[in-house]
Amino acid sequence: MTATYRRQPYRRQPYRRQQGNHVFTFSSLAELMAKATPERSGDALAGVCAESAAERIVAQMTLADLPLKTFLNDVVIPYESDEITRLIIDSHDKQAFSLIEHLTVGDFRNWLLSEQADSETLAQIRSGLTPEMVAAVSKIMRNQDLILVAKKCQVVTAFRNTIGLPSRLSTRLQPNHPTDSLNGIAASIFDGLMYGNGDAVIGINPATDNVPQAIKLMQLMDEVIQQYQIPTQSCVLTHVTNTIEAIELGAPVDLVFQSIGGTQGTNDTFGINLSILEEAQQAALSLNRGTVGNNVMYFETGQGTALSANAFHGVDQQTCEARAYAVLANLTLC
Repeated sequence: MTATYRRQPYRRQPYRRQQGNHVFTFSSLAELMAKATPERSGDALAGVCAESAAERIVAQMTLADLPLKTFLNDVVIPYESDEITRLIIDSHDKQAFSLIEHLTVGDFRNWLLSEQADSETLAQIRSGLTPEMVAAVSKIMRNQDLILVAKKCQVVTAFRNTIGLPSRLSTRLQPNHPTDSLNGIAASIFDGLMYGNGDAVIGINPATDNVPQAIKLMQLMDEVIQQYQIPTQSCVLTHVTNTIEAIELGAPVDLVFQSIGGTQGTNDTFGINLSILEEAQQAALSLNRGTVGNNVMYFETGQGTALSANAFHGVDQQTCEARAYAVLANLTLC
């Protein structure tokens, strides 16, 4: 069940807090979130970080007192101009949110650290959280808090094997070669397998990024995996549109790769949008190559990509990164 909200969420008045004789004013939710963020060089470069430790602490206190409902009515990037914001608002699950809708950000932190918030309960509320809620609560948590809550979360994916089970570590085998020599790549694959690497994925960054070369690399990895019956999956880290074309040409594609960001503008610079990603997912699923699951998408995100693309809209890196995970959730990666 998803909630129906107004098509253009309203913008709140500036957020203010008096501390002693001084009144701190944050002109928007994006500014409040940015000023509450632990000091980072990227946010400083973007000019969105707190100007002093005192301002940062006041911003964190203000954020802690903010009701979680605020994030459904005030957005950091306008609904009408960003498809990621529209995805976040339109896909929000009101029923899942009902368990925690009465909480403030600070209350939510305390709840997450309590025994009440076990793995099963966190799974139940996950679709009721927005990336901004998650980013906000993480800004007022210590590293120890984050580790404790993360331990309660379970993210399990499967294709030819299963990744994410408790007390397991999976690794990517990356047999890159400066000239994409098939013999050199094959040697690197076998060397890595001998060390027990590659159960997460055998993934190649091609030196020459075009469809014919990508298909050659896909065929090489598929031959190795099939001949030795290795319970793993392969991926050529080429642009998603190249992978779609390779699928149309009959290439043995396991996972589809793409770098993504948390704003529409960032993804525009990557030459992608939500429709293209959904098209790629459906194309990969049509091959039916998974044996124990159908998690066919492989994404990379990176704090700072929105800043590099000049598409961060005054939003801090941590929040932009959390918004990128809305894209992942939309494509049922988890």
